[in-house]
Order: sequence, then C-alpha cells, then structure tokens
Amino acid sequence: MEWQCLDTGRRSAVENMAIDQRLLETLDPYGVPILHLYEWEGASATYGYFTNPDHYLHADAVAQCELQLARRPTGGGIIFHTTDFAFSLLIPSGHPEFSLNTLENYAFVNGLVLRAIEAFSGRSVVGELLQKEQGEGVGTRSCCNFCMAKPTQYDVMVGGRKVGGAAQRRTKAGYLHQGSIALRIPEKTLLVSVLKEEAVVASMQKNSFCLLEGEAGEREMVEARIELRRLLSEQLIHK
Repeated sequence: MEWQCLDTGRRSAVENMAIDQRLLETLDPYGVPILHLYEWEGASATYGYFTNPDHYLHADAVAQCELQLARRPTGGGIIFHTTDFAFSLLIPSGHPEFSLNTLENYAFVNGLVLRAIEAFSGRSVVGELLQKEQGEGVGTRSCCNFCMAKPTQYDVMVGGRKVGGAAQRRTKAGYLHQGSIALRIPEKTLLVSVLKEEAVVASMQKNSFCLLEGEAGEREMVEARIELRRLLSEQLIHK
C-alpha cells in the first residue's frame, strides 16, 4: 500500500499525544495512511481519553519518579511507556482497509503487527489475535484499566498472553490507531511505587508476553525498537 512514514523523534508524552491529535484532525479522507513513529523523552505513561489516572496512580509517587503522564486522544486504560515500542497509524476513511466496524479495523492493524512480531522473533513464536474477550479471573476490577494487565478482543497474543495492545478513535476522515508492543515488563519498583493497587503488577506479569527475555538492557531495547520500526514499515509496504 502507498503510505507516509512520519518520524517526529524523541518528545515529551504530552507532545507525542498532541501530534497524534493533530494528525487525526488534519487527516485527508482521500489521502494515504500515515505511520507515526516517535519516542519518549523520559519515563512516560498515557491514559485513555475517559480515564482519570488519579483513581489508579499515586500523584506524589508519579511526581517523585518523574513519570510523565499524558491523555491519549483514543480510549483505553493506562499503559507505561518505559519498556515498550509505541507507534501510531492513521487510516483515511477513503482507504480500502477502512471499515465502519471498529473490530475489523483492530483486526487489520493488529494483523500487520502480528506479522512484524513473528518476523522479529525469526518465527520462533507463533501469535494470534484474541477472538473473544476474556472473562473474570484475569485480575481485579482495576486491572481492566491497565492495558497490559487484561487482554481484550483482537489484542495480539502469544501463548495465551498479550504482547500487543492498542486503542482507536474514529472520525469522518478516518481513524487513529495507537499501538504498543511489550519488550519487557516495566520496572517493578516503578509500578509498586505509583500504583494504588499492587495486584495490577501480578496481573501484568501473568498476562503479558515480552519480546525480550531476561534482564534485557537499554541497548537491547533500542535495537529492538529499531528492528520493529523496520519490520512494521515493511508490512505496510507489502500489504
């Protein structure tokens, strides 16, 4: 498919989300899809448009840890951007892959993500898209408000655990898909410090699949993000 790649570099969480908001507001319904690549200036977390982080995070600990918070223009819960690969994709309404069915849009983008993840692993992992929402037993009620703590329909799964999460917002011009791929579980000390309910940590550990094994360092994560950028771009080109 013909597409545009926009790399806006390393910015604050607020700036990254503001750029996505602007891209959606100015999206040409008859234009080409846009892959927005970006990084975070420091430890960050984003939360869905209708989520109040004060209900789930200790504000004083967030400030002490210098964790940047920003509201996404999409929905969903809280996701930590400390050990993940994040990206955004905008699909115009005039594009053949655009659907008025939200789940079909999730299936389309996450299908691309799934193939990139399988290529990243050298086909050593086999993933799938979650076809049915998981019921009770996957964590406390608060876990539903944390992206990597509870799988939802059409999430990217490996071995029954969630490796890729996403949120979308649709307008008449098209839709914005904001995605995240887990490289490692965020640092436990950070999570325990900022979370009001520690059970969320256990749920994230239980329900998340990470692409990097063991104690992967910053260098390994930088290299992984570079490779995932390349592989995701290739999926768009060849789609």
